[in-house]
Amino acid sequence: MFSHVMVGVQDLEASRKFYDAVLGTLGIKPGNPDKKRYFWRSPTGVFGITIPINGEPASVANGGTIGFAAATTELADAWHAAGLANGGVACEDPPGWRGEGPGRLYLAYLRDPDGNKLCALHRPPKV
Repeated sequence: MFSHVMVGVQDLEASRKFYDAVLGTLGIKPGNPDKKRYFWRSPTGVFGITIPINGEPASVANGGTIGFAAATTELADAWHAAGLANGGVACEDPPGWRGEGPGRLYLAYLRDPDGNKLCALHRPPKV
């Protein structure tokens, strides 16, 4: 459904370092520079950061969350730890299982250095 997600940032290099670390834990190669932007590409989509092209300050979407798929709970935990070690801030509950039955999910939440809310999500295999 989605081709890409782009978020505005204030400090391009601090954000690149953060996203290289957290996305690297999910097997995604470091971001590729393109003018005042970086892009991380995977077989399932593209994620990018940019200094806003309109010259206004970057801002956070109130109520918005960007979710990244994690193949295992261990990768979700590594993603969370990498984020904390690279300027991210924990938010919501600590990483762990939420819900019951077939809708059960493993979730790890962070805010990036600019305050964007992120989530690493692991869905267990259907039985």
